[in-house]
Amino acid sequence: MKLKLLIIAILIITGCKQEKKEVAVTTNTVSNEVGNNVDLDSVELEVYDYEGFKKFLNKKDGKVYVINFWATWCAPCVKELPYFEKLNTQYRDKNVEVILVTLDFPHLYETKLKPFIKDRKLESKVIALDDVDMDTWIPQVNKDWSGAIPATIIYKNDTNKFFEGSFTYEGLEKEVKQFLN
Repeated sequence: MKLKLLIIAILIITGCKQEKKEVAVTTNTVSNEVGNNVDLDSVELEVYDYEGFKKFLNKKDGKVYVINFWATWCAPCVKELPYFEKLNTQYRDKNVEVILVTLDFPHLYETKLKPFIKDRKLESKVIALDDVDMDTWIPQVNKDWSGAIPATIIYKNDTNKFFEGSFTYEGLEKEVKQFLN
């Protein structure tokens, strides 16, 4: 009997969350943590499965790519985001492109991710990787990646380095400069 009540309660809660999400998507305005409304029309978010995302890992155009895997629910990821933003600003004219690949849950794109992007004024390209088959695509990104985030790939043409863990700005800049020489 208790099990049946628990299942019914979960279904009711899940149903309520879905309804709330649909309202947020239709109005395209959500209330942020401080209670202010955030207009999400200006927030660009490209969503890919791994097959569509692979093109960002294999560009051979002489540009240095810094690809950071992160999520809004990951405290070390959020802490290091300003370093990637600073790198993006300071090295944009040196043929460096920063791409922030979020692994946030799809049902939170409108209510959490987009307001986060807008509140933090992220200027780097943000891509959502929506592919639940992590056991397949994580080793394709890097065979040594455990799947933990933050994780970063820095590459130029056929040369790349993979990092699992957080960066300081100095450490990130040092690694990028190796690709610029």
